[in-house]
Amino acid sequence: MPRALLLLPTSTYRARDFVAAARRLGLDVVIGSEEPQVLADVSPGQAAVVPMSDVDAAVHAIGALDRQSALDAVLAVDDQGVVVAATAAEKLGLPHNPPDAAAATRDKAEMRLRLSRGEVPQPEHRVVDDAGSAVDAARDIGVPVVVKPVALSASRGVIRVDDVDAVRAVADRVASIQGGWPLLVERYVPGAEVALEGLLHDGDLQVLALFDKPDPLVGPYFEETMFVTPSRHPDVTQREIARVTQAAASAIGLRTGPVHAELRIPSPGVAVVLEVAARSIGGLCSRALVFGIGVSLEELILRQATGRALGSLQRAHAASGVVMLPIPRAGTLAGVHGVDAVRAMPGVDGVEITIAPGRRVVPLPDGDRYLGFVFAHGTSPEAVESTLRQAVDALDVEIDA
Repeated sequence: MPRALLLLPTSTYRARDFVAAARRLGLDVVIGSEEPQVLADVSPGQAAVVPMSDVDAAVHAIGALDRQSALDAVLAVDDQGVVVAATAAEKLGLPHNPPDAAAATRDKAEMRLRLSRGEVPQPEHRVVDDAGSAVDAARDIGVPVVVKPVALSASRGVIRVDDVDAVRAVADRVASIQGGWPLLVERYVPGAEVALEGLLHDGDLQVLALFDKPDPLVGPYFEETMFVTPSRHPDVTQREIARVTQAAASAIGLRTGPVHAELRIPSPGVAVVLEVAARSIGGLCSRALVFGIGVSLEELILRQATGRALGSLQRAHAASGVVMLPIPRAGTLAGVHGVDAVRAMPGVDGVEITIAPGRRVVPLPDGDRYLGFVFAHGTSPEAVESTLRQAVDALDVEIDA
């Protein structure tokens, strides 16, 4: 029985989906987290403490697990574990990304440098170490600009600024959210935004899905809400998205495993890279993708990591999508009403509310959570989008100030 170590931050949404996929494949799975995971279907012997904030200590702990019983794969589920997974897999002789390439996906300044060297289309940008330098960068680039952290994900701390005079205060705010400097100041790229989901095999990209983001993401904050696939962009644009994503992965140095890329389309046939991550799509969004006869994205990732054939990559539905329920304002969540009615809607595959009532909630750009997720399928992307919008309208979010 192949044995796989899954590195899961304690706060991740994704533990259960990966554990379920491992069970379907008959894998002996070990869950590695900063603290022992409390999961009903994981025995104490299948949980291990792996201090992912300390790469050397984490690799030492993983080596001890391998000596107890050999590991066949080390996988990071979220960004926090990609460097540890790459470093440990390299030492154990398992399939891996180069550790420096994995690290580059966690440092947007280094990622931008590598993309520049590879002549990959990306926003004009500057790396800044203080608010004064941010103002200078905005003047140099020209507003509007986007100020963003170099070390956070999921649009946290990302803010558009249209006035040079406002850049100083925004930069200070973003640095506070990140917990320090440096930051990136980038030219704002207009146009639709898409997300590409793929797998790398010896450096070659296999596209699994291309998601449109139907809601316009124009700022000042960039809270992502809806993902719908297949994409409605012209074929020439979709080919360019795949080409640019391949070029970006190669420039960064990624070689194997899942890739999640975010791009802007300023005009038909043109694609500009915003982000590249050495992991699959975040949150519970992967539930919008089902392949063959009930095969999840997590199962595909585990199949590749353990050397198994992927099987059919034809998606189970003509179209599918997910909406991430935003937090409308800060406060204490009293409840989300109308969930049962939404679950009963034709085309809705599921509703997951991921924050319990009574918990404090903070919207983006300061927060790092969504209220939950709604999943849907349909005969076309338009039908899926319509279903998801009806679902959002039917939910009533109650937040106490």
